[in-house]
Amino acid sequence: MKCQMAKIGVVSIFLLSVLAACGESGSGGDSSELFLPPTGFVADSDQGQQLFDKNCSRCHGLAGKGTDQGPPLVHTIYEPNHHGDMAFYMAVNRGVRHHHWDFGDMPPLSGVSASDVGHIIAYIRLLQRRAGIGTR
Repeated sequence: MKCQMAKIGVVSIFLLSVLAACGESGSGGDSSELFLPPTGFVADSDQGQQLFDKNCSRCHGLAGKGTDQGPPLVHTIYEPNHHGDMAFYMAVNRGVRHHHWDFGDMPPLSGVSASDVGHIIAYIRLLQRRAGIGTR
């Protein structure tokens, strides 16, 4: 019984930590909102390419190939089983501390909505599939 209660406590703490880590919206909303597109959102990779070129390519390069400012996103490190879509939403919303590459930290991006990120993810995942990443 004690062991079962301890497990419930650990799981509860974990879930609260996840909610706290993911909870703020990009627009300063309350912590109960996730930075995600609205229900029913349908991503469009063509729109994602335009948004990527406008907001991301300066550092991540055209077609996600990377630059001297940021890593390539069309790379096995960013395949869906290692960096899921939520990692991209969080990176845009909260920024990222460097951990795979030596480009320094990525700051949060203002003016990029969760729906914009959804379109960008569709574009990056398309490029990754074309490169044979995440298809195994």
